Amino acid sequence: MGTGVLVAFVVVLILLVAAALMLLWRLYSDSARRADDALRMVEAERARSTAQQAALRRYEVAFASITGRGELGEQVLVETARSLGLREGIHFTLQTDLAGGGAARPDMVLEVGGGRQVPVDSKASLAVWAEAMETDDPEERAEALRVHVRNIRSRATELASKGYQRWADAIYGSIMFVPSDAAVIAALDTDPQLLSWLLSKRVFLCGPTGFAVLGSAAMFASTERTLAEDIEQVRSQAVRSQRAATNAVEAVNLSSTHLQRFVSARRRELDALEAFRNSVQPLAETAGSGEVAEVRREDDVSLNGADATHN
Repeated sequence: MGTGVLVAFVVVLILLVAAALMLLWRLYSDSARRADDALRMVEAERARSTAQQAALRRYEVAFASITGRGELGEQVLVETARSLGLREGIHFTLQTDLAGGGAARPDMVLEVGGGRQVPVDSKASLAVWAEAMETDDPEERAEALRVHVRNIRSRATELASKGYQRWADAIYGSIMFVPSDAAVIAALDTDPQLLSWLLSKRVFLCGPTGFAVLGSAAMFASTERTLAEDIEQVRSQAVRSQRAATNAVEAVNLSSTHLQRFVSARRRELDALEAFRNSVQPLAETAGSGEVAEVRREDDVSLNGADATHN
């Protein structure tokens, strides 16, 4: 009896130990799986951080280079134009050599119809403005915004010196496109004299919203001129058609007049011939040579029919 109880106790103890081992193994497996998941998340976050740092370096290079700024600004500029429904080659062109030789090559040229064009530059820098937005120090932000204004003035001076309006004179000036409306507003708020100074240089500062207004106006003007040209072509064609119809009617009237005169002369000719026949007929009867042939008037009848048809 005591041996049986001992065996049962040992079996139960073994089962409990086995269950405990299984539970410990499951806990270990779950812990290892969670550790692997956490490791993968850390690696993914590290990869995202690396990608963001690489993108930041690219933006730093882009903002530091005038070529990079031009490419970045031109990309936003083209996307804004296309979102308005403007079509390249119809409403605008890119990197157009206005003067020949590459001396005047704005980033974009808006077509407003009638051969008139509006030059658009997109190489304004946003690097200092981005720094101003990132800092929490009011003094640093104010200083960065003042530098941002100086950069805009410097670019506007350079743009005005190019003299694009000598070849693209629709507004007798140039548009300086900035890829952010906030950057434009910040510059104008920082320097209240900036707008009047830019206008004196014939440089028109605008962000995507301002360019949307200008682009829509340019597209409307181009479309309006195209419609006016089409209407003028239709009117000219109508005038030419009216003149052609008048000439045709006059030709028909002249032909009818000549035909009527011909028919009248033909009738007089036949009447004279008939009178001559009547005067000769007695002589023929006296001479016994028979009757003189009658004058045929079938042609007269045909002509009368033709005359009636023309009339």
